[in-house]
Amino acid sequence: MKSTEKKVIIDNLKNQIDSYNHFYLTDISGLNAADTSDLRRLCFKQDVKLVVAKNTLLRKALESSEKNTEELYDALKGNTSVMFAENGNVPAKLIKEFQKKHKKPLLKAAFVEESVYMGENQLDALIAVKSKNELIADVVALLKSPMQTVLSQLQSGGNTIHGVLETLKERE
Repeated sequence: MKSTEKKVIIDNLKNQIDSYNHFYLTDISGLNAADTSDLRRLCFKQDVKLVVAKNTLLRKALESSEKNTEELYDALKGNTSVMFAENGNVPAKLIKEFQKKHKKPLLKAAFVEESVYMGENQLDALIAVKSKNELIADVVALLKSPMQTVLSQLQSGGNTIHGVLETLKERE
């Protein structure tokens, strides 16, 4: 491979690393062509971009990116593929689901919400990570709950008063 081709690959990887907030380093070696195709199809359906890269080129892209990814360098051994996603927990769920049938891909490391997760044992923790929008929805629900309680109590109080007045009116 010529150095100009390598430079193009490094630049493409760097742009993807900088444009996505979440990416996973995985090992998909050992999957046959049909299984790899199934994995790519599943990634496409869930808006996850799967890219296979050479470790040296990926390391150069990580070094030149704007993100603090130095902790990921230790994971760049063996075969490495990168899963880029907009939501931090989608690739983790995808990996867990795909592993049920194929025992692969293996999670090497992940960069999610500006934090680094290392190793396969972090997969369950990554599944539990909530996206920014999910967290905002939780906060809104928490803020909305007391207000709804007060409103329902006021409405039920109004119904009670109305019922008492109706009863008094019927007595006369």
